[in-house]
Amino acid sequence: MTPYLCIFAVIALCSAQLRGYKVPDAKLEAIYPKGLRVSVPDDGFSLFAFHGNLNQEMDGLEAGQWARDITKAKQGRWTFRDRNVELKIGDKIYFWTYVIKNGLGYRQDDGEWTVTGFVDEEGKPVDTKNPPAPTSSTSTSTERPLIPDTYPVPDCMPSRTLVQGKSSVCQGQLIFSEEFETTNLKDLARWTPEVKFPQEPDYPFNLYLPDNTIMFEDGSLVLSPILLEDQHHEGFVRESLDLTWRCTGKADSRECKQEASGAQILPPVITAKLTTRHKFSFTYGRIEVRAKLPAGSWILPEINLEPADSVYGSLRYESGLIRIAYAMGNPSEAKKLYAGPIMSDAEPFRTMFLKESIGIDNWNNNFHNYTLIWRQDRIEVFVDGNKFGQVDPGQGFYETGREFAVPHASSWLRGSIMAPFDQMFYLSLGLRVGGVNDFPDDLPGKPWKNRGRKAILDFWNKKSTWLPSWYNTNLKVDYIKVFAL
Repeated sequence: MTPYLCIFAVIALCSAQLRGYKVPDAKLEAIYPKGLRVSVPDDGFSLFAFHGNLNQEMDGLEAGQWARDITKAKQGRWTFRDRNVELKIGDKIYFWTYVIKNGLGYRQDDGEWTVTGFVDEEGKPVDTKNPPAPTSSTSTSTERPLIPDTYPVPDCMPSRTLVQGKSSVCQGQLIFSEEFETTNLKDLARWTPEVKFPQEPDYPFNLYLPDNTIMFEDGSLVLSPILLEDQHHEGFVRESLDLTWRCTGKADSRECKQEASGAQILPPVITAKLTTRHKFSFTYGRIEVRAKLPAGSWILPEINLEPADSVYGSLRYESGLIRIAYAMGNPSEAKKLYAGPIMSDAEPFRTMFLKESIGIDNWNNNFHNYTLIWRQDRIEVFVDGNKFGQVDPGQGFYETGREFAVPHASSWLRGSIMAPFDQMFYLSLGLRVGGVNDFPDDLPGKPWKNRGRKAILDFWNKKSTWLPSWYNTNLKVDYIKVFAL
């Protein structure tokens, strides 16, 4: 099964509808005493998918409460089934369907269906005032028995997605959800704020501290940058700062303690970063993020997947990094959205696999839905339901890495063709400023050289050129969800 193709199938494919093909009307049935069945007649399809909500209108092409791809027809029909939902007379289901026929995708949108009666498993009407006696396969109990994690769940198709701490998950299962409906950082049980000076390979010009940089507003997480000297006092960038007592970085290293020396001043900006490291990691899945990216010169959002164990190495992105949504805050670059994998700190391999989408407006003007589907054989990226890129490993990323003389590419031979992206990764949300890799030296007005000995000092000395652009620097995240494939 290839889950959720329907949600994010290339919209251009659906233009095939203009040539006259109409998706067959879906037949919806409320099963007594529990269950929903949705089907369409087979017309030579290779896939049928159903997406729907109960008593809640669909928000465009959202996944919905029900989201399932069906890859095999039975008895001449393609059928989706939920055996556990208990429907009532008057319940309304909002839905859309999708099929693939002769390699082209077709949708039928804006479906609505109201429960007016019930049928049995054979599709025969049921009089609920005189219902049939329950059988061994039909129970009137409203409670579902507790099923250990190691046992198969009814209607559960095992997923290729792996979740740390779980023996198995079901296809399409929501395995992580965070909607930030809180006003207190302590309520985010599966997130940990970083406290450290980030180092190699990018050496950004910020440190991570949750103090005054993390807020919650209207159900959204808000991450903001502040100047180090505003937090302390003028000239503090030339002093020292010890974070050891609460540092999340490597103890007894520059990640936890720094002292300015000559051109090597302290990072002049404080930002925030939250991760699910040690609390939620997974391999393969569909990640959805609704976010508003930051504006401001030399500011970057971090909406990423990071390796949990650095199986292939801990330097130079040897174990990879996956960017879900990434756009520079600079006015000249803010229409360029990027997403995809990173496997090296150096060009051209660093950005070779990133996919680009040019926006009509700057991506930091409004909230957008960013989606990344991470599969065993490819990575697909979407914005607002539109697919703008796909990354295929070919014979393995090792082969391409070897061609471009990536020194650590040989370590990926220990894994699959997707290596280094075949291991556990965790979620991270944050802000970065500057650094020595993300901003090309030919960008207009750039005050430092990436390999310059005084890069961070040159950046700070030119704050009068970039600080006025920092009027809308917040990264706002409405929600983040992860579904099993």
